[in-house]
Amino acid sequence: MGNSQKIMIAVVGVFVVGFLMVGGSKEQTVEQKEAAAMVRAIAGMQSMAHKKCPKSIKEHTGTSLTTLVSNQETDKATYLTLTWTGEEGDNFKKAVCTITAIRGGISKLVIDDKIIIDKDS
Repeated sequence: MGNSQKIMIAVVGVFVVGFLMVGGSKEQTVEQKEAAAMVRAIAGMQSMAHKKCPKSIKEHTGTSLTTLVSNQETDKATYLTLTWTGEEGDNFKKAVCTITAIRGGISKLVIDDKIIIDKDS
């Protein structure tokens, strides 16, 4: 075998080892998979909350939400509670909407201390 063939085999060998290293490093650990699943769950709850809560608040008050959420509370796994504070001209002072992952929708809606929806009781 000539020197040029040995060099070509060595270069091919380096590429093969490189591909194996890159391919092997893309496997996620259990912790990485769990963290990614938690992020997806939180994002899903937030997406659902920002779609369903304003629609439900408008349905019960007649006011479209034009303000940002004034408070957000979550355990980052099972529930997300969003609070809006009404502004001048709104038909409510405070609206609190809770989304639970288990129910897959609004589990509690309280507008001006009046319980509108309560699926937990």
